[in-house]
Amino acid sequence: MSLYIGLMSGTSMDGVDAVLCRIEGQKLTTLSQVALPFPAPLLNTLHQLCAPGENELFLAGQADREIAHLYSGAVKTLLKQNNLEPADITALGSHGQTVRHHPDTTPPFTLQLGDPNTLAAATGIAVVADFRRKDIALDGQGAPLVPAFHQFQFGAQQPAIVVNIGGIANLSVLRHEQPPLGFDTGPGNTLMDQWVQHHKGVTYDADGQWAASGNVNEPLLKALLDDSYFRQPAPKSTGREYFNLSWLDSVLADLPVPVKAVDVQATLCALTARSIGQAVAGFNDVQNVYVCGGGAFNQQLMQMLSAQVAPLPVDTTTALGIHPQWVEGAAFAWLAHANIMRIQGNVPGVTGASRAAVLGGLFLPD
Repeated sequence: MSLYIGLMSGTSMDGVDAVLCRIEGQKLTTLSQVALPFPAPLLNTLHQLCAPGENELFLAGQADREIAHLYSGAVKTLLKQNNLEPADITALGSHGQTVRHHPDTTPPFTLQLGDPNTLAAATGIAVVADFRRKDIALDGQGAPLVPAFHQFQFGAQQPAIVVNIGGIANLSVLRHEQPPLGFDTGPGNTLMDQWVQHHKGVTYDADGQWAASGNVNEPLLKALLDDSYFRQPAPKSTGREYFNLSWLDSVLADLPVPVKAVDVQATLCALTARSIGQAVAGFNDVQNVYVCGGGAFNQQLMQMLSAQVAPLPVDTTTALGIHPQWVEGAAFAWLAHANIMRIQGNVPGVTGASRAAVLGGLFLPD
């Protein structure tokens, strides 16, 4: 038996999730979780770093250390609430915070902040980090990386699809005796979060209530779905560098009639549901859809998604034994385990990499 802690802060940028996991052979059990929000100044810096701007290297260097200290605080809180010592933990699996993901530039690159040296020194625990760049080095997209974990953890439910709705949405297709498939379907929560923050001053649309109070604008939805990303074949991945308010504003500017803010929110919710639904429709042999990530708690989104994929049943990963908010953290705990045990962590059929590989680098506290 080994204990690992997975650390994840995703494209929603709502904070860090630290998930304590026990791994025994072919079984991972989630034991406990801590979530810490980003301090407002750090969050503001991270938003700045997602787009070209002034003084980027200085800001990135500072944020790199600050994120590591926030991760360290989450680890220490998790240890304390479970009466554990650093020596009890085999390793931390630290995803870091993505600030740029450009898999289609020349050369392609992805960048996650959260210095693993600082994290290892501050916690006294070995850290496995920098998971995505090995896949990029092998001509892959560097994302999504969770399908291998989904296969490990949820493979008994196949044929099924696991949909992670974070800032960006991605899916994993699990089938009998076949490697998993997967790709980013497009925006998850990121456009809804950015739009509601701009118009309401809150960080997210709780339960999708604002979206539910509006009406889907079909011309806008059609224009959004006309983006070439949704027609692009896999392997593919994306981020808030692409799907952001500038992208949305450019579409809104081309409409002949202005759309009310609340109806834009309703339409963005429909965009996430429709784009996921269209992706799911490409796999007509699956029997269930399971949802994890923050989008699992958006009731309006879940209702829209259920309507899109009907008659397939839709549930959250709670039905599979893992809280929806814990799945990605658990995935990076497993990827840390995979690194230490020299298990290949990427799936070339998902990312487009030239071969499977052990992912991440090991950073020791001594």
